[in-house]
Amino acid sequence: MATQSFDQKLRHKQRRHNEMRCRFWVALFVAVSTVIPLVARAQSDIESVRKVLSDQVEAWNRGDIEGFMKGYWNSDSTVFVSGGNLSRGYDQLLARYKKTYGTREKMGRLEFTDLAIRKISSRAAAVTGVFRLYRPNDQPWGRFTLIVEQKREGWRITHDHTSSAAN
Repeated sequence: MATQSFDQKLRHKQRRHNEMRCRFWVALFVAVSTVIPLVARAQSDIESVRKVLSDQVEAWNRGDIEGFMKGYWNSDSTVFVSGGNLSRGYDQLLARYKKTYGTREKMGRLEFTDLAIRKISSRAAAVTGVFRLYRPNDQPWGRFTLIVEQKREGWRITHDHTSSAAN
């Protein structure tokens, strides 16, 4: 009788062990099947943000300020901060770029380096980097921090804080 009781206890213990192992594998499967798409989406979003920036560089280097501006959100809420000045709204920012960089010589050739893109939510990313303009008489450069948000029209810069460094 004691042997039968021991066998029953052993079978019960093995059954519980098998149930726990099954629960573990189910939980692991659910976790992996949830995490992998999230990681893939985050990576896809980061690549989309990187594409916005590379499209901006290409447009700038063609002398296309309007093409460059496609990276910004066309909204009155778009903010640009630089040199102690604040520009609010897409139209004001476009006018600023046209006034400051109205010729190919003033535009030079643009390069972004040291880009770091970090998702801060499912619909927003923070970007830091270095810009450099290559022009015949100077090579201005500086650092920038961008907030890029996913909008109806895709990923767009909604906030840009750019600082120039001494040449």
